[in-house]
Amino acid sequence: MWSKSRLIFAAKQRAGRASSPLRIGGDRGGYLRSDRLRAPLLAILLCVSVACFASEEASPASHGEEGSSLGATVVRVLEHHVVDSHELSILGFHIELPEFEIGPLRFLTKHQVWWVIAVTLVFLVVRLAGRQKTIVPTGLRNALEVLVLFIRDEILRPNLHGRADAFLPYFLTLFTCILFSNLLGLLPWGASATGNVNVTAGLALCTLGLVIGMGVRACGLFGFLKQFTPPGVPLWLMPLMVVVEIVSFFIRPFALTIRLFANMLAGHAVIAVLFGLIVAPLFAIPSIAVATAVTMLELLVALIQAYIFSMLTAVFVGLAVHPLH
Repeated sequence: MWSKSRLIFAAKQRAGRASSPLRIGGDRGGYLRSDRLRAPLLAILLCVSVACFASEEASPASHGEEGSSLGATVVRVLEHHVVDSHELSILGFHIELPEFEIGPLRFLTKHQVWWVIAVTLVFLVVRLAGRQKTIVPTGLRNALEVLVLFIRDEILRPNLHGRADAFLPYFLTLFTCILFSNLLGLLPWGASATGNVNVTAGLALCTLGLVIGMGVRACGLFGFLKQFTPPGVPLWLMPLMVVVEIVSFFIRPFALTIRLFANMLAGHAVIAVLFGLIVAPLFAIPSIAVATAVTMLELLVALIQAYIFSMLTAVFVGLAVHPLH
């Protein structure tokens, strides 16, 4: 979605860096036209993440035994924001989602719908910005060009060096999809798919597959496996170090999974609990004030978490492609 827009060409003109262009190819619009990795990487990002968390057994939304106590109200608000279900609630309307299975995968759940909404919003925003024909970018296109340059110069080039342009569409899609998903959870009737551990696990599996694939492609199979044998280690200690290196390698996607999931879940849970306390007259005003402050903080957290996930993914890929660095 990013690579087909005209943001890249305009960003090149604005950056004024002829030595490191934003697009690859001789003619206008030829950005990454010969890059065979683009379509598979984007497909893996969108499909694997959805398929991975589709296997979770969604908790049915319960409205039968609704207590009138403060505790019951807090629980209901908390469940709406952080628990997956086969029911979608928007502006007070409850929509029962169809349920079906494809092998071990279960569809259709609330978090799946909100993830698709986040991806759709990214596509629409990029298409809308790409329709501007002016040479000098303004408004939305200007903001997106700043994002393009930031991802390229601050995340990709320090870690992937000459391969930065090839991975730019993937990392832009990764960053914006996570960001939009994080922000959608802040809506009163919204839900954050990244607050579901199965979603973050799917995204982490994308990173793991990308690291292994690019490591093997850049260094060869034996060169990639050689990275698990650190140089200068005594022979008698080598078996233990190989085990340590393998464990540390597979801990990386686990850390990505838990970091994004825990931060989004915790923030939304705190906001949900604070809003749930509004029903108590004694806590109404303090709850609104604190919830507003936490919501403003969560806007920053949503951006930071998208940045951290993208940055660590670039670091892990860079380590696999350039092990000597």
